Amino acid sequence: MSILSGLGKFGLGDLEGQKLYDDKTSTGKKNKEAAETLTKAPEEADFLYEKKYTCPVCGEEFTALTIRTGKVHVKKVDMDLKPNYEQVDEIKYDIIACPDCGYAALGRYFNGLTARQVDEVRNKICMHFKAQKEKKSIYTYKDARERYQLALANAIVKNAKDSEKAYLCLKTAWLIRGETASFVQGQTPDYEVRKAQNDEEEMELLKNALDGLVLARQKEDFPIAGMNTMTLDYLLAALYLETDQYDYASKMIGEILVSRTANSHMKDRARDLKDQLDQKKAAAKK
Repeated sequence: MSILSGLGKFGLGDLEGQKLYDDKTSTGKKNKEAAETLTKAPEEADFLYEKKYTCPVCGEEFTALTIRTGKVHVKKVDMDLKPNYEQVDEIKYDIIACPDCGYAALGRYFNGLTARQVDEVRNKICMHFKAQKEKKSIYTYKDARERYQLALANAIVKNAKDSEKAYLCLKTAWLIRGETASFVQGQTPDYEVRKAQNDEEEMELLKNALDGLVLARQKEDFPIAGMNTMTLDYLLAALYLETDQYDYASKMIGEILVSRTANSHMKDRARDLKDQLDQKKAAAKK
């Protein structure tokens, strides 16, 4: 299955409270309501707001759902630097997409297009795009997948840097991993089939991310996708390990461990990678 499948929905099949405490008559009722609010578990929509943007391609103003600053916290970080959040999967909300013309990108790449890139997007995306005017209270994983696909189609059309396309692939893999983690065996319909399909798609995206980051490491100046040299080298080592390329993973890990510029935290993470590499190698020999 193509990682761009599903773009046909967009017509791009070819690309695949003013007063305080002064209402005495209802104090008891208000206190009860306030207590109920305190005990009610927050919902996903409670962490979001609509942020305004101006599209650099068509010039239209629009809004996109965005996480409220400081409201969502990271509980752990995966081997390949994927953040896992306590309240809401923030990765679902990282794509900015114009509902009028179809231009979409990660926030760090949304602006700053060249005139040639704008022309390419207008001719190959906007001319065929079906406007998406439906308002959402949250983005489901299905919604988020479509937004990432749209962003990847735009990145290809505008001939974005290898690092941008690779980072999109990486974050899409993270998105799919988050969706898989939300599945519940015995409750999610077709659990085994959907999990297996997601695992396959995630691996394909991780391989594409690795290929693009290797190219970017060879051709682009740092920072690359916001990463310095050591962070990118660590990520490459993790992706080599995840895709079972043990020799390359071992080489990258070794370089980090002997580096004079890597800080102690990065070296600790590299040692954790080495432990996982040793475990994988041992399991493969059995």
